[in-house]
Formats: sequence, C-alpha cells, structure tokens
Amino acid sequence: MPSTMRGLLRRCLLLLLLTAAAAAQTSEQRTLRYLESVRKQPPLLLAFVRELPKGGDLHNHLDGAIYAEDLVDFAASGGLCVDRTSSRLLAPPCDSCENYTAKPAARCSYGDHVLYNQMIDAWSMRNWKPGDESGHDHFFASFEKFGLASHTHVAEAIAAATNRAGMDRLQYVEFMHTADGGAAAELARKVEWNPDYAKMRDALLSAGLKDVAAETSKRLADDDARAKEILKCGTADAAPGCDVTVRYLYQVLRGLPHEIVFAQILLGFELASSDPRFVGLNLVMPEDWYVPLHDFNEHMAMMDYLHSVYPKVHITLHAGELAMGLVPPEDLTFHIRTSVERGHAERIGHGVSVMNEKDPIGLLHEMAERNVLVEIALTSNDMILGVSGDDHPLPIYMKYGVPVALATDDEGVSRSDMTYEYLRAVESYHLSYVDLKRLARQSLEHSFLPGQSLWADTKLVFRMVPACVGDAAGSEKPSTACEELLAANERARMQWKLESDFAKFEKKY
Repeated sequence: MPSTMRGLLRRCLLLLLLTAAAAAQTSEQRTLRYLESVRKQPPLLLAFVRELPKGGDLHNHLDGAIYAEDLVDFAASGGLCVDRTSSRLLAPPCDSCENYTAKPAARCSYGDHVLYNQMIDAWSMRNWKPGDESGHDHFFASFEKFGLASHTHVAEAIAAATNRAGMDRLQYVEFMHTADGGAAAELARKVEWNPDYAKMRDALLSAGLKDVAAETSKRLADDDARAKEILKCGTADAAPGCDVTVRYLYQVLRGLPHEIVFAQILLGFELASSDPRFVGLNLVMPEDWYVPLHDFNEHMAMMDYLHSVYPKVHITLHAGELAMGLVPPEDLTFHIRTSVERGHAERIGHGVSVMNEKDPIGLLHEMAERNVLVEIALTSNDMILGVSGDDHPLPIYMKYGVPVALATDDEGVSRSDMTYEYLRAVESYHLSYVDLKRLARQSLEHSFLPGQSLWADTKLVFRMVPACVGDAAGSEKPSTACEELLAANERARMQWKLESDFAKFEKKY
C-alpha cells in the first residue's frame, strides 16, 4: 500500500477514535472540560458562571438584599426625607430641593447627582475604601440609614430580591425577615422578665404572643401577594422572580435586651410551627457587638430550652462571623461549637473563625458527622472581616467533609450577587464544575423545605433514593415510583428541577 494511502488511513482512524472518545464523554465531563478551558479567560468564565444553575440561597437578609438604587425609589415614593450630612432617612416634612438644605426630600436626589451618589455610597459598600472607617463599621452602619425605606416597602423588597434571584439562576431562597414589625418587642416590654424560661414563655403566650404570630402571618401573606403582583406572576409578562420558590426564616435581633430576644425567639418557634412560609429561625446582628457577645451563652440557653419545646422547628445560626483582633481571643474559641451543640443549629452562617475554636479539627469532624452545613458568604467575609483567599476556611471545610453552600448574605449592601459568589469561589479556590454542582446540590439538600430528599447519600457522591435510582436525574418522564416520590415531597421536587436545569445547561457544551 502506498505510504500516502497509509497516512490517510491513519488520520481517518485517529479522527474516528477522537470522535468516539468525544461521544463517550458524559455531558458533565464535557462541561467540566469547558470550564477548564475558560478558567483563565475572565469574561468567558463570568458568562459560564452566570448561566450556571445555582440551586438555593440559604443565607439572605431581606433588608440587606436590596440595592441602594431601589431603596432610593422606595424612599422617594414614600415621601421620606434624607439628612444631607449623614444620609439617614427621616420622616416628613422635608425641606425643599434647593442646594444645601439640611433635610431635602429623597426624591430631590433624582435631580441632584451629588446627593444621589452620596446616598448610594452611604447605603452600600460602593466606593468604600479602607481608611478612617472600617469595612465592618461602614457595612453595618448602612442599615440604620436606609431602614425607614426598607421597613415600609416590604412587598417591594421581596419582589426586587426575588427577581434578582431568578435572574441569577437561583430557584429557591430563604429570606431572613423580622416580619412582625416590632410587635414581639413591644409585647416583651409589657411582661416582667423571668429567668425561668418556661414561666417566661407562659407569660408571653398569656399576654398575646399567639395573636402576634397570627397577625405576622397575615402581614406576610399580604406582602407576598403584593410582591407577586409587582412581578406580574401568572401573566404573559411574568418576571424571572416568579419561578423562584421563597420561604422565610424569622430573624431574631440578638443585640436587644434579653426579654425582647427571648420573645422574638419564641415568636420564631411559634411561626415555624404554624405557618409553612416560615421554615425556621436565625439570630442576627453583629456577633462582635456588646450584647450578642456578652449574652451569647444566655441566648444559647434560650435556644436549648425552646428547642426542647418545639423539637421539629429548624434552626440556623450566625456563628464564627469573627476574626482575630475584632474581639478578645477567648471569644473566638467556642461560638461555633456551642451553636451546634447547645443551640441545635442544623446550619451555621459564616463560620469564619472555626480554626480559632478549641480543638478545631475535632469540631470539623463533629460537624461532618452531624451533617451541619456552613453557609459561606465570601464577599461579605472579605468586606466585613477582611478575610479572603487562603485565609478563608472554605477549603478546610471541604477537606474535612463538612457540607457547604455559597450565600449572598446582604448582596445589596455588598454590591454582589450569587453569580459573583460562585465566580469568586472558582477563581480563589480553583473549584471544578463537579465542585460547583456539589455546592448547588447541597444548598437544596440542606434547605428547610419539607419532605424527603431526592438523595440517599451525599457524602462522596450524590446517589438517588431507591425510588428514582434507575431514572435519568431531572428527566421529564420519571418512573412511576419516582414520580410518586416527587409528588409527595417538595424538597425532592426542587432537587429534581435542579437536575433538570443541570441537564439543559450541560447540553450547551
């Protein structure tokens, strides 16, 4: 055979082998290879991560989720005024829009770019630079400045935050929300404090706390309905947020006096026991402030007692949102472990200071064994604590088998979104496509949605429950047994949808 013919046959054979090898690759493997090919091309990497299905956001403060531009609109529509010096919103009457008036109407900012930009910068981390004010202080100071607008425009806030989640390829969000509007705090001021938690609970219930719960549920139902109207759900012009499932965590303000904290914790347990929209509770406000630090063990004792009364209520707790120098060293050594063991937390928010805990490796093994997920907020931890890159414990959690999921925390104040959380994770920790799928899957696996999981095992690989084990994950026509499981379990249905979204996403590669 002539050499030219042999060369042609070799090339044809090689082409056939390459074609066969490409065909043999799974869609997941092809997608993984694509991610590796664009890892050092930031614009293409961003486009890839933007379209990636991301599952759920389990750590999202409703107040902090709103971008300052929306808050200006809320303030203007509500007729609020702004202190030109501090950028804090104030109740009317307002001064005129003339330059240098002390208390102009918020709407005046539309024609005054200096005032407008000043408000955006004061209400968020935009243009913040290290200097006289720390990132921590600027971040937390913003809430008091715009709070009057967010508290009076809850439905609009729900609509804005939910729609951004939909645009960001999320399908589920748990919003932290102090939905009673201060009613529990007002009730607590009328009841004499009793360190006997059982008697304090009885006193609050007798004083009308169940009525507060009922009114809170009604208020939230109205806000949810209004949010759906704003998003035009059920119409041809429905916004992306209409496809997002929303649930709520009652948000306890742990920086308040102990009688109010107890009343709010009790309200959270009552709401999660009576209203399916509330799937659990969380304790918020800066962990390093005096009251949360000083009363930490008391708060955990409250959680311990009320968990014994309401054992089925889900709990997630902020813990370890601390760094060396922010608090005395001894306060870094026990918050995470105590939150898990005495606070009964099924999830932990932040967990940044884990390696400062007593016996940190033992704690990591314990969290892995208990299947306690850590809600990782990379942008927030960088801006507030100055912890990022190799200093962040995300890789350590993953190394020791502790489940993790990415979260936005306060994406409006941080000027971020879930896409940029995933992008930061990929760029900082060289995560693979398989790693990203695990993060998204774990967000739904550890959600507080009711019902059985789609997964029988999630430790090393995600293995489906027997009813669905023979099905292609996310397929349009599951087997009869699998379809029955999905119909009966909201958690499994949500997970099945994520698998379907992954299948569609991977077809592009």
